[in-house]
Amino acid sequence: MKKQFDLHSLVRANVAKMTAYSSARDEFTDFDKEMVFLDANENPFDNGVNRYPDPQQGKLRQLIATQKQIAEDQILFGNGSDEVLDLIFRAFCVPAKDNVISLPPTYGMYKVLAATNDIENREVLLNQDFQPDLDTIFQNVDENTKLIFLCSPNNPTGNLIDAEKIEEILTRFDGLVVIDEAYIDFASSPSWTKNLDLYPNLIVTQTLSKAYGMAGIRLGMTFASAEIIQILKKIKPPYNVNILTQQTAVHHITKYDSIKKEIDSILDSKGYLYKVLVDVNFITKVFSSEANFILARVDNASLRYNQLLEKGIVVRNRSTQPLCENTLRFTIGTAKENEQLITALIAISK
Repeated sequence: MKKQFDLHSLVRANVAKMTAYSSARDEFTDFDKEMVFLDANENPFDNGVNRYPDPQQGKLRQLIATQKQIAEDQILFGNGSDEVLDLIFRAFCVPAKDNVISLPPTYGMYKVLAATNDIENREVLLNQDFQPDLDTIFQNVDENTKLIFLCSPNNPTGNLIDAEKIEEILTRFDGLVVIDEAYIDFASSPSWTKNLDLYPNLIVTQTLSKAYGMAGIRLGMTFASAEIIQILKKIKPPYNVNILTQQTAVHHITKYDSIKKEIDSILDSKGYLYKVLVDVNFITKVFSSEANFILARVDNASLRYNQLLEKGIVVRNRSTQPLCENTLRFTIGTAKENEQLITALIAISK
């Protein structure tokens, strides 16, 4: 268990002094009742979207809390995971002073958000097994290191970060550890949300864009202690999750059995595609994956990418990422799309 963790010492001074903006729908929360609403300067003519959305996303919060067995006050929603990651930067990192640590190859937005917020991003490469180099990480930690980002399952490599390494980082680091679990629904290991009460410096982010099949509505989720969530609520825009997003999410989340079938189908297809990829003559290595994609090393990534493109198949060339020279990332598609990919790979290999 983490001892003597002082959250308040990490919060930016200006944020600590803030009072969150209170919108009309924060002050009167029973807006689903049949009332005459003359409080928010809205257009009164009903067209389905003329009213402001619930700023606290009450129905959605209840569903997610029940489904993931997390307290409602430990949940924050955002306009995609990128917004909630940005909120974390803005709440805890002082521009031009503080720094964060990310572990390439990994999700590129950590670096972008650090630059956007004028925060130094100290990159510590994963080792050859795509696992954290703990010694080098802690050599780069100083009194101004506020955040360490861990993507697990990692993008673009697909592997889980070893639990023992995550535990050591959580225990040794005095700042906040952000575990990005965008792909956790495809993984064989449970979410780190089960450890929120054990590690007060733990923040977990997830999304409805991957396994839940709702990339188009842009809904990200943050799970942390109630204290951390309250700090993030101070600076979030009042209506950051629009009414159409909330309605769509609630509608689909209640159909989790269908979502689970899609996840199982994707995992079955991934196993089949993996077996095919290892026999393609221009693929030199296929990396194991706990996500809905497979990373493979090829003889010439640019050539093979363009050859697939000519056959109507768009994959991702990840060769610009550290440790990912000549790699292509294949997202698992429908059965038909996967067969098209396999047919194209076989034709190119000949």
